[in-house]
Amino acid sequence: MSKTLALTEELIALSSVTPNDNGCQQRLIELLSPLGFHCETVQSGEVTNLWARKGTAQPLLVFAGHTDVVPTGPLTQWQSNPFTPTRRDGKLYGRGAADMKTSIAAMVVAVEEFIAAHRDHKGSIGFLITSDEEGPATDGTIVVCDMLKNRGERLDYCIVGEPTSFDQLGDMIKNGRRGTMSGRLAVKGIQGHIAYPQLAKNPIHLAAPALAELAEKKWDDGNEYYLPTSWQMSNIHGGTGASNVIPGEVVVDFNFRFSTASTVESLQNGVRAILDRHGFEYDLEWTVGGSPFLTPRGDLSAALAQAIKDETGIDTELSTTGGTSDGRFIAQICPQVIEFGPPNGSIHKIDEHVELRFIDPLKNIYRRTLENLLL
Repeated sequence: MSKTLALTEELIALSSVTPNDNGCQQRLIELLSPLGFHCETVQSGEVTNLWARKGTAQPLLVFAGHTDVVPTGPLTQWQSNPFTPTRRDGKLYGRGAADMKTSIAAMVVAVEEFIAAHRDHKGSIGFLITSDEEGPATDGTIVVCDMLKNRGERLDYCIVGEPTSFDQLGDMIKNGRRGTMSGRLAVKGIQGHIAYPQLAKNPIHLAAPALAELAEKKWDDGNEYYLPTSWQMSNIHGGTGASNVIPGEVVVDFNFRFSTASTVESLQNGVRAILDRHGFEYDLEWTVGGSPFLTPRGDLSAALAQAIKDETGIDTELSTTGGTSDGRFIAQICPQVIEFGPPNGSIHKIDEHVELRFIDPLKNIYRRTLENLLL
């Protein structure tokens, strides 16, 4: 058994459902400390975070990830216990196998091999690990980033081990993510009997033309890395349940997935301009889940792409698709943030798995990237 596979299985066996780290980071400390890493545990609420650094020189290359996993779902639907790593049909099954304990194990072993072969490498190496990525993300990576910012510690490169590949290991890396912002719109009317509409004011009728305009509006054109910004309704709530009552209010939940071509302010102002033009009374609440981040082509993407090419023969694709990640926090203190990990087809699903044939090549790609940047 390879060292990377053994460590992956060891981590999967620790049932670290958000926000419980369940000893995963302590195991990483036991492996990193003998390599010369100074390891700090940063506790915030129920969340355990790890900041580990070897060296003081620049450039600083950081591997980032999370030890927490999502809940298993119905255990009876799993072919094997989700916290008993199981090899079957060329795959390793277990919760966190793809998202993202394989990546963490591959990062640690890659660093171990790199240091053993290149003890006089330039720069520094770091690890930023949290148990709060799959949860609210308020006590995790953002807390460590704030700590590093206050200390004046500067990150130059960061590789986040999110599962970004599609069909084959290395066919896609993420050089950015869209921002997410949700809104709750409450349009006010006057409740009344449906047979006497002149004595009421139907908020659904009032809202409908404005909602149609919001849905049709072109918010931006996107750019080289991003598709145009998307506005989507997720829920509409109105009515009393009776078929003969005009409701007094309709509530609409919506979301923006937005690129760096727009800002929070421009999108909020655009929504209000449309609503105000339609002249009805409304309340509007906003929740900003995360701003977009983008790493243009540069040293890190080139080093990682070359490592993928050398290991797999694949010419990787840069992409900004998908949901949010902790990269949005790290990008506030690091100019180059790239996400790369195994295929993501089974993440958060019953029988989550990673193909065994990808585990050691993933480790080798991380090691080759270190060689490309720190030698």
